Amino acid sequence: MASKSIDNAFTAKSLRDAATDPTYAGALSFMRRRYTKKLIGADAVVLGIPFDAAVSNRPGARFGPQAIRRASAIFDNDPQYPFSRDLFEAMSVIDYGDVMLDYGHHWKTPRLIEAEATKIIESGAFLLSLGGDHFVTWPLLKAHAARHGPLALVHFDAHQDTWSDDADDAGEIERIDHGSFVARAVRQGVIEPEHSIQIGIRTHAPEDFGIRIMPGHEVEDLSAQAIADAILAHVGDRPCYLTFDIDCLDPAFAPGTGTPVAGGPSSAKILSVLRKLGSLNICGADVVEVAPAYDHADITAIAGATVAMYMLGLRAERLSAR
Repeated sequence: MASKSIDNAFTAKSLRDAATDPTYAGALSFMRRRYTKKLIGADAVVLGIPFDAAVSNRPGARFGPQAIRRASAIFDNDPQYPFSRDLFEAMSVIDYGDVMLDYGHHWKTPRLIEAEATKIIESGAFLLSLGGDHFVTWPLLKAHAARHGPLALVHFDAHQDTWSDDADDAGEIERIDHGSFVARAVRQGVIEPEHSIQIGIRTHAPEDFGIRIMPGHEVEDLSAQAIADAILAHVGDRPCYLTFDIDCLDPAFAPGTGTPVAGGPSSAKILSVLRKLGSLNICGADVVEVAPAYDHADITAIAGATVAMYMLGLRAERLSAR
């Protein structure tokens, strides 16, 4: 037992230490990374955003960051599959904890998220955010675009999220809605619609803004390689933001979410797609809409944690290739 760790989230001596906490015990940061607000030396930062006041159906995604962190404990000890490596040998990662939000003043939420994200991004670290409902992607996109310019959006979801946001001509917005962030991002020049792509869509919205859509039936018919090839060809080498709504997956693989839609892909297929996206210039990423109150045996939380781990895996490979 001398070589084993416990509570590595607090006791780690290095940001690149491998954790060996028992899966069933220890402090539950994301993948046992050290909890700290100190950004010096961090290649990547995990940030929780416990917000779900923008949902149109079932609430509960405010508990998503907790659930994803808990589920991520299964990635301890062994090299992370399918990357065949300890991701933290080449990449120092911290868990920054959560954004502090006031549940009584939701109109302040976008500004608070954007400010916290901006601080992390300006440090030079890669930001991986854990939602929260999909509204949180809007201030995250603004923060990333402020550094990298307009972004290509790679969007895994059952919904287009292009509904009206009630913005006036100055871009001032009163509405807080998880179904409008894409429309908002297009209208304000934060993303490039002609180089953006949505994968797994199984609902209709009034507008697509010229964004390439791969609907659920197309995803079902294509191989993971064909889906990945379409994404890579459409985005190219442009800076992109990767956002993953867990309801992209069929409810059989992700029941714990606010707006489940039948007919989606399996977790195995979409993880295979993600694994093939290593050449994308991903500037930031998030996993959203995990709502553990509707989950069973942590199925959805495990899927969300695995998607997040793949995002870090792609980043680790990119750093190693430099």
